Amino acid sequence: MDNEDELKEKDAQAFKSEVAPNLYEHYKFVADPKQKPVRIDLFLMDKVEKVTRNRLQRAIREGAIRVNEENIKPNHKIKPGDVITILLPDPPELDAPITPQNIPIDIVYEDEDLIIVNKEAGMVVHPGVGHKDGTLVNALAYHIKNLPYKDGYVSRPGLVHRIDKETSGLLVIAKNEHTMSHLADQFFKHTIHRKYYALVWGNFEEQSGTIDMNLGRDPYNRMHMRVFPEGDLGKYAVTHWKVLEDFYYVSLIECQLETGRTHQIRVHMKHLGHTLFNDKRYGGNQILKGTIFSKYKQFVRNAFDVMPRHGLHAKSLGFIHPRTGKEMFFDSELPEDFTNCLDKWKKYYNTRKK
Repeated sequence: MDNEDELKEKDAQAFKSEVAPNLYEHYKFVADPKQKPVRIDLFLMDKVEKVTRNRLQRAIREGAIRVNEENIKPNHKIKPGDVITILLPDPPELDAPITPQNIPIDIVYEDEDLIIVNKEAGMVVHPGVGHKDGTLVNALAYHIKNLPYKDGYVSRPGLVHRIDKETSGLLVIAKNEHTMSHLADQFFKHTIHRKYYALVWGNFEEQSGTIDMNLGRDPYNRMHMRVFPEGDLGKYAVTHWKVLEDFYYVSLIECQLETGRTHQIRVHMKHLGHTLFNDKRYGGNQILKGTIFSKYKQFVRNAFDVMPRHGLHAKSLGFIHPRTGKEMFFDSELPEDFTNCLDKWKKYYNTRKK
C-alpha cells in the first residue's frame, strides 16, 4: 500500500466511529471577493493539508462543514464572500505511538491482566489536538510495557473506555489482547456496572427516574452533544438517576449508566433542566437557580473556585474478570474539590433554612 492509499485508509478510519469525538481541529475560511463558483470539496482540498476528497465529502454529510453557518450538500458551490467553517476529527498523524512519561497516577488495583486507575480531574485520557503528551496513556505506557491497541489506534493503548478531561474517577485498562477483547464485549453488551456522582443545578420533584433518549452531535454546534427525543437520529442512550442529597439550589445525584455515550450524563441532565454544576461547555458555569442578591452571587463564584470543573465523578466500576470469571467491584471516594464544594452548599443551605 503506497502513502496515498495509507492516507485514504486512515481518513476512512477517522469517520468509522467517534473514538475521540470531543477532540477536533477547527478551520475557518472566507472566500475571496473574486472567487469563481467551485464545488466546496475542491475548494477545501487547496486549503486543508493532508485531507482527501472522500473525507471532506463525508464531513459535509455529517454536518461538520458549514457555509455561512448553514449545513450544505456535497455538491454545494462556493461563492464570493462565503464563510466556511470546519470541524474535523483528529488528523491521522496524531494517531502515533505513545511516548512513555513518568507521570504519577493513582493505581487502585493491578494484576497480570488489567489495571484500575482513579483519574484526577484535569488529566486528559489520551493524546489529541492540544494534548500531544502528558496524558493518562503516556503515564500508563511508562508503567506497563506492550499495552494492546483497540481497533488499531496506537495512540490509545489499553483503553476500552474513557472519561472526560474534567471528570474524575475510575477507569479500567487492559494489559493484553484477551482482556481488551473481553472487556470491550462487556461494554458492548452493557453489562459493565458504572455509577457516577454528579452535582447538578436545582432540585427534583421526583427522587429517582430514568432518561431514555438518543444522543448525537449537535448539527449547529459540533462541539456539543444533544438529545434527539424522536426519530432515528443519534445513538441509543439510557441513564438511571436518583437523588442522594437535596440542597434546593443544587442536588447531589447518583447516575447509573446502561450505555456510555459521549457526554451522556452531562447532556441527559441538561435536557431534564439540571445542568451539571460548573459545566462550562453546557452552561453550568452560570447561576441557574437561586436569588439575584450579590451575596448569593459571590457565594456561587466561591463555589466555582473551590471546584473549578464540572461536578462529575466516576464513583464505582464493576465487571467480570476476563481470566477468572469472578465479579470485580471497585469504589472510590469523592475527590477533595468535590467534597469541599458539597460542604459549602450544605452549610449555605442549612443556614438559609433557619
